[in-house]
Amino acid sequence: VDMGAKLLCLFLASALVAYYVYIPISEDFEEPWKVMLITAAFRAAAHLAEVVHQLGLMHHVEALMLITTFEYIAPTSDENVTVMDTEFNNVGVRLYLPRKLSDGLRRAVVYFHGGGWCIGQAGMKPYDCLTRWTSNRLSAVVVSVNYRLAPKYRFPAQFEDAYSVMKFFLQSSVLSQYGVDPDRICVAGDSAGGNLAAAVAQQLLEDSEVETKLKAQALLYPALQSLDLNLPSYQKNENKFYMVRLWSEYFTSDSSLREAMASNRHVPVESSHLFPFVNWSNLLPEEMKKDHVYTSPTYGSSELAQKYPGFLHPRAAPLLASDAQLRRLPLTYILTCEYDVLRDDGVMYARRLQAAGVPVTHDHAKDAFHGAMLFVSGPIELAVGHRLVNRYIKWLNENL
Repeated sequence: VDMGAKLLCLFLASALVAYYVYIPISEDFEEPWKVMLITAAFRAAAHLAEVVHQLGLMHHVEALMLITTFEYIAPTSDENVTVMDTEFNNVGVRLYLPRKLSDGLRRAVVYFHGGGWCIGQAGMKPYDCLTRWTSNRLSAVVVSVNYRLAPKYRFPAQFEDAYSVMKFFLQSSVLSQYGVDPDRICVAGDSAGGNLAAAVAQQLLEDSEVETKLKAQALLYPALQSLDLNLPSYQKNENKFYMVRLWSEYFTSDSSLREAMASNRHVPVESSHLFPFVNWSNLLPEEMKKDHVYTSPTYGSSELAQKYPGFLHPRAAPLLASDAQLRRLPLTYILTCEYDVLRDDGVMYARRLQAAGVPVTHDHAKDAFHGAMLFVSGPIELAVGHRLVNRYIKWLNENL
């Protein structure tokens, strides 16, 4: 019996590992086993957080945040860059200042980390690597922002923190303190941070108090709209429900919004004028539409939109900005990944910006997935992660 029980346990354990690790991976990936392990780790973390949440031990987001704290590293200067944690306008930032002497004024990048507006921090190792390399290779001042996070803080707290750091930094006295050229400043971010970067760039256009104009914006697989959560990239991605959860968590813990978003019935009929801004049948290239057929929206209750108006606001969903607003935006870099629930958001924004006359470099990585740029340090490094980081930094170097 004992031997049989051991064999059964071994079989079940193997089946569980196989369930987690072996998922069909596209032949586009050059390091399939690494991608499988990463995907399995993400799924395990999400499942574990959900179990902890269901048991009432802690909020699932707080459980995920615990996992990210293992990635934290203290601000550490090296021979190339001085690194320090400080505050701009009462918001925590990690500052990267190049050490080598500069002939003139320096370039600058203000960076917002990803994490679904709920998790992550500037001090996580992958972000520290990315921002440190940016500072060193561009000889640029980099400000990496620790904005407030859900579930403790909801929209618009994240946007307000991001904007207040940007506005503080753009003051001429602050720029001169750090030796920054006011004509060579970029706002950047990945995922939810790309959302904040896009929203900040739009808001700066409306702010008469800010005289310094951005030279560029760089949006790395950004989340840009919560209006239509049934785009082809949502339909073909198993992370759809996780993304829906993060979107709803950004606005409220009320499960009725999450349920309405999950069935794509959260937009009231009086907001129907916004749908052309995200109509993927007009904005996606043919190869991305594939077998997907556009269906007209099914409208939801006005009550949800009145309670949580954020999801209909361009500050939370920059794709909802009008063409007239988009026209004034700076030079733009957008990275999208084929295997990403957010792929279509970035593609549609690139299309709309191009149509509005904004110079756009749209870099579509056919062999990459959401978050690939984070795998450039630590136990699992991906060649594609390094390649995407290099392309992003090269674009900054040539355009900033």
